[in-house]
Amino acid sequence: MSDAPVVWTPSGGGSQMERYMRDRGFDDYGALWAWSVRELDAFWASVCEHFDIQATPSESVLDTREMPGAHWFSGAQLNYAEHALRHPGGERPAIIGVSEDGPARELSWDELRTTVGGLAAALRERGVRPGDIVAGYLPNSVEAVVAYLACATIGATWASCAPDLEPAAALERLAQLRPVLLIASDGYHFGGRYRDRRGASVELAGALESLREVVFVGDDAWDELTAVRAEPVFERVPFDHPLYVLFSSGTTGAPKGIVHGHGGQLLDHIRHHAFHLDLGADDRFFFFTSTNWMVWNWLVAGLLTGSAIVLYDGSPRYPELDAQFEVVARTDATVLGTSASYLTACANAGLAPGERHDLSRLRAIASTGSPLPPETFNWIRDAVGEHVWTVSTSGGTDVCSAFVSGCPLMPVRAGEIQCRCLGAAVEVFDDEGHPVTGQVGELVITAPLPSMPVRFWNDPDGSRYRASYFEHFPGVWRHGDWATLTDEGSIVIHGRSDSTLNRHGIRIGTAELYAAVERIPEVADSMVVGIEQPDGGYWMPMFVVLEEGVVLDDDLKANILGMIRAATSPRHVPDEVHQVTAIPRTLTGKKLEVPVKRILMGADPEKVLNRNAVADPDALDTLVTVAQARYARNARGR
Repeated sequence: MSDAPVVWTPSGGGSQMERYMRDRGFDDYGALWAWSVRELDAFWASVCEHFDIQATPSESVLDTREMPGAHWFSGAQLNYAEHALRHPGGERPAIIGVSEDGPARELSWDELRTTVGGLAAALRERGVRPGDIVAGYLPNSVEAVVAYLACATIGATWASCAPDLEPAAALERLAQLRPVLLIASDGYHFGGRYRDRRGASVELAGALESLREVVFVGDDAWDELTAVRAEPVFERVPFDHPLYVLFSSGTTGAPKGIVHGHGGQLLDHIRHHAFHLDLGADDRFFFFTSTNWMVWNWLVAGLLTGSAIVLYDGSPRYPELDAQFEVVARTDATVLGTSASYLTACANAGLAPGERHDLSRLRAIASTGSPLPPETFNWIRDAVGEHVWTVSTSGGTDVCSAFVSGCPLMPVRAGEIQCRCLGAAVEVFDDEGHPVTGQVGELVITAPLPSMPVRFWNDPDGSRYRASYFEHFPGVWRHGDWATLTDEGSIVIHGRSDSTLNRHGIRIGTAELYAAVERIPEVADSMVVGIEQPDGGYWMPMFVVLEEGVVLDDDLKANILGMIRAATSPRHVPDEVHQVTAIPRTLTGKKLEVPVKRILMGADPEKVLNRNAVADPDALDTLVTVAQARYARNARGR
């Protein structure tokens, strides 16, 4: 039995999850989940029936449970955009677009449908066909959503990068796809000003040799494409037909293109958002993201449930740290999605958004990107609102969804993710591949999910795909998260398993150290790595970013080490603490623990890390200096 304190309790019935569960004769979530993964065919067929998925008949639901190689709904044809645009709404808003300095821009359901239909018709007239790649170099804007859905409508495949990504980094992603059309922006809002990126867009377009046309949003060509309103004509395509290509972080080489299909994404997204977030027609769904991140696609998926989606073009912390809560208040958002690091920063700063903003309509906060510390769960309850349901999630670009997430039928315990998602056969394995509960192990998926990638781009024999997920435990998807499954079925994520600390045979996730050290008000961010030494020793340095004006002196260093010792164990106290200006992260905000570890082991930074995949490449410089100084000391000592 978990002894973590309960921070939220369901207030009553009426959720979509509960109605679905009762309709199928189950009395509790655990039994429903067990059936959903035992009887995959029946579960996913019931999802199609429950949500009235419009498709031609299929030969089977699932041809085999073997992984990789499972095929879903063979013979069926459908269209993702058809389901995103089918909700009757009239003048009710479907999209609410806001930026740092401008009023909200609303697009009704009728306007969205006919704008997408008109653009889809114009793209067809210009020769864009099913299977063609259309690329976007766009901020999180109404135009980006319209372009993406128009491409889906005609069966073209979408891929996007945010305009804050430098042209060289965008080119690494988009050039491999050979897009026929680029839709670009002239800039974006961030930190109180408009960042002009027309020059970057022109540079990117000039380097994409496959392009037949470039369209700038706001120019005459874009106005011409979107001038006519029309009902969309949906091209129904095979279940696995490519809907979009997402990209891996690309930290150690060219980013991998991960191909996702219409059917898998449709079923997964509608199942997750309706059941695990309880999104419906009365909701306004705001997730802070950019078009670089899979969460953007996940945000747009809110349309599948009839929810309005809130798009924000701006800094997450401007003009003040609680900027995202200001957007919630401005737009009457009911569900906020954001990163665990943002929420923890707000907690550490002592903010009380519930007192400063009208958050009365906010009913849930979805957290992703990294593990959410227990203290931040408590902060949401105390400083945001007791009524707010904390939905901690974990998943990834690999499926463009979550494996573990929220359940409106169960209490939330601090530090724990409520449940394994319906249809997701999540287990935790020990080193020998045996399922375990109550102990730390590898998070794995033991049965197929429709949202697993159709394929990797430029991977004709599937070898890169198999190597990414199935080599460690043959036939089982190893996701790379270090996790604990409790007896009640909740999950604790401890961080990436390939960066797990293993000192003196005692393993611990880096997230547990971060949760401890970031309780200290002076600490804004941190990173720790553990490095095995040739003589059998274990070197564990920590890097900290401190609040403005704070210097790492002996007293603060002692406080950091003492906090870690008290929260974890004496074995996991770092050997050294270094102050840095920033922690190196991927473009989607994940800490670059493994590449940093390799650099500190003496590897050439240029060979282990693609600087175009780093949000702040200069953040690496201090770490490289530390590595060089250490190896210089070692050389002198030999």
